[in-house]
This record gives sequence, structure tokens and C-alpha cells, in this order.
Amino acid sequence: MRIVRLDSGLEPLFWEHVTQDIPNYYFPILRLKRQREFTEIVLALDEENRIEGLMMIYRNVAVQLRGSVDAAKALLERLNLDKVDIQGEIEHKEAILTKFAHVRKSSEIVLMTLQKGEENLQIRHTTEVPTPEDAEEIADLMRRGSPDWWGDTTAERISAWNAAEQRLWLGTKDDSRLISVGGATVDDWATNIVPVVTHEDYRNRGYATSIVSALVEQIIQKSNLCLIHVESDNEPAIRVYTKIGFKPYKRYCFARAER
Repeated sequence: MRIVRLDSGLEPLFWEHVTQDIPNYYFPILRLKRQREFTEIVLALDEENRIEGLMMIYRNVAVQLRGSVDAAKALLERLNLDKVDIQGEIEHKEAILTKFAHVRKSSEIVLMTLQKGEENLQIRHTTEVPTPEDAEEIADLMRRGSPDWWGDTTAERISAWNAAEQRLWLGTKDDSRLISVGGATVDDWATNIVPVVTHEDYRNRGYATSIVSALVEQIIQKSNLCLIHVESDNEPAIRVYTKIGFKPYKRYCFARAER
């Protein structure tokens, strides 16, 4: 097995490979298309120069691992970062946990997909596009809703995210106060919805269902494929997404780890 960095000569091979399974390779495709300057792709090639696995490194922190277990192990040997947020296929879990001595967070992620025509939209609450002045409220909802994932989110980070990815946001307000919000990175080839958060005082009232439905309604005007990632033990969220038309596609392991 040969481990090489992606270069212009290998790009046709890369694109042919990843476009055969866009949901699985969503993040490497997205980062290379939109933020190439911050993205490194490493390939594991077999003797016939076919891709057996790949590793994406984004901003020297976020790592995506795909391919066979042997390819994953070989790619991980080349990973020299001391701290990572790493997501691999569920079969890679042992190799990832062996690589890093200290794991601060570990979870199983379910990727759910919705093809245009499969949607069952349920919009019971009014949604609106938040203004730039709402960035702090979005950040606060994210921090409160999921401290493990979004505990360090700031208004500045939201603004930078918007500038880099031209994100679509929809929210619901109560007396001018943002109580539920969802975001998505919209593209014609696929769109990923993240985050979806509701203030704790307003949960179990259908706000998340309305937000995700409203996002999907807008997304399918531009993209035939919607994606959403959810922790496997988050049963309420999975029920909401299933009700709207999302179906489980693939499972991954995630680790926030240090060597």
C-alpha cells in the first residue's frame, strides 16, 4: 500500500472515487471545493493505483478517515497531530483509539440522508432568517444546547462560518428572542444541516421539526440530497429527522483526542 498526498495529477482519480458515494465523502468534497487552502488530503493506494482509503486534515484539527481498516491504520501512522477531532467509519474505532492515548470525547454518529421527493415537511411554527446581529444568540443557543460539541462557539465564529460557507440559517423567535435555530451549508451536489438547537425552555414543542422542515424546503430547491449527522443515542432527534423523511445511511465513530 502506498501513502501519498493528493496532488493535481491524482485529482481525477480522487474525484472519480468520492463522487461514487457523496454522502460518505461529503466532508472531503466540501473542504476541497470551498476551503482548499486549509485542507490536506492523503490517499492510500493499492498496487493497481486504486484508492483504498483517504484521510482529510482540515485546519490541522479536524480529521476525516475513510476506507478499509488496513488503509485507515496506514493513514493514521502518517498523522502527527497532537490534538484532533477525528471521525472515521465505525470499523476504524479500534485503530483510532489505539492511536491516541487520551480521548476526551467519544461517540457514535449516524449519518441520515434525504433525497428530493422523500421529504415529509411539517412546519407548524413561523421561521425567519436571523440577522447578523443575531450571531451572539445563535452562539449562545449552540453553547447551551450541546456544550460538548459547541461549548467554545462565539459570535465571531458564527460570522466567520457564514463568510466562509455562505450558510443558510433559519430561526424561530419569541418576543424578539431567538429560541430555536438551524443552519446548513447549501450546495448543488449535497447539503449538510448543522446545527439544530432549541432553548431548553422550549423543547418538545415541535420547534426543531419546523426548523429542519423549513430548511429542507429551501434546500431541495437547489440540491437533491440533504444530509444530517446525529449522535446514535439522541433518540428524540432521530425521531424528528425520521418523521421529516431522513433515513439512516452510515455509522461513524468520533473522538476528540490527544496523543
